[in-house]
Amino acid sequence: MEQVFSYIIGLGAAVMMPILFFILGVCIGIKPGKALKSGLLVGVGFVGLSVVTALLTSSLGGPLKQVTEIYGLQLGIFDMGWPAAASVAYNTTVGAFIIPVCLAINIVLLLVKATNTINIDLWNYWHYAFIGAVVYFACDNIWWGFFAAIICFVITLVMADLTTKKFQAYYKDMDGISIPQPFVQGFVPFAEGLNWCMDRIPGMNKLDIDAEGMKKKFGLLGEPLFLGVIVGLIIGCLSYPSWSEIVAHIPAILGLGIKMGAVMELIPRITGLFIEGLKPIAEATKDMVSRKFKNSAGINIGMSPALVIGHPTTLVVSLLLIPVTLLLAVVLPGNQFLPLASLAGMFYVFPAVLPITKGNVVKTFIIGLVALTVGLYFVTDLAPWFTLAAQDVFARTGDAAVAIPEGFQGGALDFASSIFSWIIFHLVHDFKWIGAGLLVAGTTVMAIINRRRIIKASYEKNIDRSTAA
Repeated sequence: MEQVFSYIIGLGAAVMMPILFFILGVCIGIKPGKALKSGLLVGVGFVGLSVVTALLTSSLGGPLKQVTEIYGLQLGIFDMGWPAAASVAYNTTVGAFIIPVCLAINIVLLLVKATNTINIDLWNYWHYAFIGAVVYFACDNIWWGFFAAIICFVITLVMADLTTKKFQAYYKDMDGISIPQPFVQGFVPFAEGLNWCMDRIPGMNKLDIDAEGMKKKFGLLGEPLFLGVIVGLIIGCLSYPSWSEIVAHIPAILGLGIKMGAVMELIPRITGLFIEGLKPIAEATKDMVSRKFKNSAGINIGMSPALVIGHPTTLVVSLLLIPVTLLLAVVLPGNQFLPLASLAGMFYVFPAVLPITKGNVVKTFIIGLVALTVGLYFVTDLAPWFTLAAQDVFARTGDAAVAIPEGFQGGALDFASSIFSWIIFHLVHDFKWIGAGLLVAGTTVMAIINRRRIIKASYEKNIDRSTAA
């Protein structure tokens, strides 16, 4: 069984998800041709996103490495990026069984009305498997690993339900869709708390600058495309130690600027492919589930945050935070993690934050700054256990994605920087049964509150129907 699921996961999101959506589409009554097209568009979207992400990583990799060498920015934790985290997650017993286990739990929670989300974003189940795998290796107990993964899954489902209303109201064409991805949902507590505080600061509560407002106010300077070019040029210049070398390498610097601009321009276009492919599946699934759960207040389909990372505010803030995060990594006392490969995942910090800040660039930037500052310390703290898991997986599989250079520990911004992973890990690892009891109690309370909210919404919906009739 473990080998079967490892083989399926090994196909990668670009192959696995089209097959999944084709089968799902046919099962829920979509014509095979339309289901196939939807699946292929999703696959093309993943390929396109991978190509653009690789362009970002490969283009920035060399210059950022030169910057670290020029300014002596050497830290002890090697950034392995999300592919290493996913490899660690899926190449363990926890990862092999995480999909069927979590799907079964999802169905149970739907039946008892403790959630309104069906999480079909199977590729991103690696986030649950990741925290489970790290706990497994740290505690040397597979059951603690499964426990951590399941707790993370349930918390994420509830958070997806609680954030759905704002999410669907803010983003276009997202009716019936939620984002049950723990890395994304992990930033919601920061966003809610900081946004509440900023709304009570005189002047800040009247500051309303979104990406469209930036375009109107600053013209070309406010365009994500132009900002990408500018940031690329600045990083390119910083990667050379003298003016003479900068002048000598002007073509390379200009090329980096154009590539960064291309990333900013292409991502929104690629996310359009995801939306086009997923929309028929989401609508058909929603109709079918609504018929099965007639008294429900509305079932939401859990999808990948890749659907919305092309929002202009996400692009602008992510790009601005790249150099700022590098600076923070160097100046923060006690931090040992220098993010390089993980920078490509910066876009995934904000899908659930924007509905809270209403796309305000300044507020979103501040929230991202605080969350990533804390996240750097989380990665530093979890690095020994991430390294232990990665070394075991490399010894068994030889997967180059999890090979850690000698003399370094391993880390990744996604999902090791999440407050969910940090809290769950330490409660289970440090306190065992007491920590597990606290997690069960907290998760149960969240599920009960969510259930009451769902039942109340269903009751109000039925009252409205009766009144209309």
